[in-house]
Amino acid sequence: MIKAVIFDLDNTLIDFMTMKRISCDAAITAMIGAGLNVEKQKAMKELFSIYDKYGLEEKKIFQKFLKKVAKKVDYEILASGIVAYRRVRTGFLEPYPHVGEVLFELKHRGIKLAIVSDAPRLKAWIRLVSMKINHLFDVVVTFDDTKAFKPSTMPFKAAFKKLKLKPSQCLMVGDRPERDIKGAKKLGMTTCFAKYGNPKAKSSEADYEINDIKELLEIVE
Repeated sequence: MIKAVIFDLDNTLIDFMTMKRISCDAAITAMIGAGLNVEKQKAMKELFSIYDKYGLEEKKIFQKFLKKVAKKVDYEILASGIVAYRRVRTGFLEPYPHVGEVLFELKHRGIKLAIVSDAPRLKAWIRLVSMKINHLFDVVVTFDDTKAFKPSTMPFKAAFKKLKLKPSQCLMVGDRPERDIKGAKKLGMTTCFAKYGNPKAKSSEADYEINDIKELLEIVE
């Protein structure tokens, strides 16, 4: 019997990549407006290649970007990009459709809710608070809690300990088969692939696949 549902955060509860692309588009536009001499499409491609190298949570991404495309960091241009990025990102932090109602229904059924995210602690909490769903979770485990990324079993074990439940009593829901599903399966958890967050994935090897988070209610009965 499922007694807890553990969710990944980005691209499972929040459409993280769409938020990232829209925010970066605004940042590039602002930097060009402030005097950066670069073609926008080329700039976006370069920016995301740097993200691929350093990770989507890289704190100094725009400094690295400016050093690459302009060979120096102009702080007026840098500030213009950061301000535009933050303004758009804050306005976009919304959960996927039906997330709120599904979480409320699961709580109503007496199911414990948890987050296991590779995001840094503060960023994960900012996203949860911005979406106004932070109060619904019994446990939140982030990268800072174990210093290990999924599919390491350490983040999952940290969640089990706080939930005071066994792996077999928990359902893992995530969009990354190679991290969320693989890591959960190592411990014998039931797994659910959030296909809506990663439609390009060819195979998840999860126990369940859902195209809308509402389908989760049929699984957890």
